Amino acid sequence: MWPLDPSRREVLRFAVSCRVLTLVLQVLTRFLGSSTPVVYWFPAYLLQHQEPLLRSLETVPWKPLAEDSPPGHNVPRNAIIGLLYNWKACSPVTRCILGYFLTYWLLGLLLHCNFLPWT
Repeated sequence: MWPLDPSRREVLRFAVSCRVLTLVLQVLTRFLGSSTPVVYWFPAYLLQHQEPLLRSLETVPWKPLAEDSPPGHNVPRNAIIGLLYNWKACSPVTRCILGYFLTYWLLGLLLHCNFLPWT
């Protein structure tokens, strides 16, 4: 193997350090996201205690899946879809939480499909 001149050595060092940094960040975020439920408990706590729309959804009975569904075959209403439909009526805290999770999902979808580092 030929000896590397200083500029190539610096480029190689930079490339390796960037790869190590992205690898560490990916492993760290995967580890924290999958093993630490606090990341999800805190936004759920905020939504449960500060969003009046969720309290109103608790009192609404389950709605049937379709008109021709068999009797007794009901599904619970999805509270997140209800919040997204009523985006303008949501509190600012709810908008921030939903915006964060939707942005994280969309960025992950776009970057992962293009083979970019994302967890």
